[in-house]
Amino acid sequence: MSSTTNQSEIDISSLKRRFEAAGQGHVFQFWSTLSPEEQSALYAQLQALDVERVNRIWQISVEAEKEASSGLAQEEIEPLPENAFDTIVGAPDKEAEWRAIGLKAIAAGQVGVLLMAGGQGTRLGSSDPKGCYDIGLPSHKSLFQYQAERIARLQSVAEREAGAPEGSVVIPWYVMTSGPTRKPTVDFFKRHNYFGLDPKNIIFFEQGTLPCLTMDGKILLDTPSRIAVAPDGNGGLYAALRAPLSSETSTTVLSDLASRNISYIHAYCVDNCLVRVADPTFIGFSISKGADVAAKVVRKCYPTESVGVVALRGEKFGVIEYSEISKAQSELRDKKTGELAFRAANIANHFYTLDFLKQVESFEDQMAFHIARKKIPHVDLASGSLVKPSSPNGMKLEMFVFDVFPFAKSMMVLEVERKEEFSPLKNAPGTGSDDPETSRKDLLAQQLRFLENAGAQVASDAEIEISPLLSYAGEGLENVKGRSFARSGIAENLESLDALQ
Repeated sequence: MSSTTNQSEIDISSLKRRFEAAGQGHVFQFWSTLSPEEQSALYAQLQALDVERVNRIWQISVEAEKEASSGLAQEEIEPLPENAFDTIVGAPDKEAEWRAIGLKAIAAGQVGVLLMAGGQGTRLGSSDPKGCYDIGLPSHKSLFQYQAERIARLQSVAEREAGAPEGSVVIPWYVMTSGPTRKPTVDFFKRHNYFGLDPKNIIFFEQGTLPCLTMDGKILLDTPSRIAVAPDGNGGLYAALRAPLSSETSTTVLSDLASRNISYIHAYCVDNCLVRVADPTFIGFSISKGADVAAKVVRKCYPTESVGVVALRGEKFGVIEYSEISKAQSELRDKKTGELAFRAANIANHFYTLDFLKQVESFEDQMAFHIARKKIPHVDLASGSLVKPSSPNGMKLEMFVFDVFPFAKSMMVLEVERKEEFSPLKNAPGTGSDDPETSRKDLLAQQLRFLENAGAQVASDAEIEISPLLSYAGEGLENVKGRSFARSGIAENLESLDALQ
């Protein structure tokens, strides 16, 4: 072994034996041909990999898929039970009650936020992390900035409601990136001075990866010195929470949450411009109901809308894809309300207790990952040449963030108004749905409602952007009552709003 490498022959032999025992010894096929630097890189990648876990995941996932396709595992799908569901739509008294409970928990420093921000803006024509995207608002603020400013405003609101000193309330923000998006995300936050938040309360961590596998579960190499990997899905969040934040520390997200005495966590995806970060109403609802997990949902628009719904499968909570629901089920009506029985559209907006997140590791081996069969470029083990397949030759394994729902001891579901809380950014500009234009339109329409609900009149040709620093959800605008606004502009504070009359 060359003296330029950091591993002894004993270390390498031990690692080889471990992979051979797991039936994955072929990853060392080209070892003797590699340079010392390449050997070090491959050793580090393999040393960090729990190959036995990879084998377990593959086995469980393949068996679950077989059971599902055979119909043997088919379980009855039922609407949500009445005692697990509530709504704030048309219920301002409930909303106010839960908001007060949530603000109290925030003021007490018990609430943290998990942001799933691993995606790139590829569909949007951008190679940047999706959170950096500018949806075309007058201010040209990014999605990240809007969410940061909502956190800043909510901290201030909680301080005021609790009579606490300025700067005393902190909502820590845990930002999950992917490998490719971590550096550009961190750089974007640094470049924008963390959007005014204290950087010690913004914690970046990385979504995990899993090896790409052949159809029979063998690890693929994408070069002779590197195994092929792919992100493990947004459900990789749970494993990522217990991984060290960096190679220089043993601190994890879970240990950091515990050290800050956080009890309640709000998790959401970066691409929803209307997201109410650390929503006190949702937090308060979940606390008051004694939930260990909760999901925020919006009402399904019509029976055939292509959305997954939160419902029961085999008497356990889960997200049921639209393709799994029969026509009769999709059209079924709730006898009491006349609404669709399966109407709780999933928007990847969740509440957890810290205790529940700590427990995920204990049942993780029972969760089947979802198999995606893909065309995966790889190195041919016989020739060492790169193969670019023309048809699917392997599988990528993903877990979804909602895959933990069946393991919740007390799960609750809160329905909110779609136009107030959900406008996802999924598609390229000009698509006509879930694109930058619809995000911009929905956000500015909401801010117009903030003003009108506060008693203001706004000219039909005026376009006013209300900064989240001025109002989180319509509060703080009481002094506009009876006033008219005729000019377009950006209101970062009450003074700049006054100038738009």
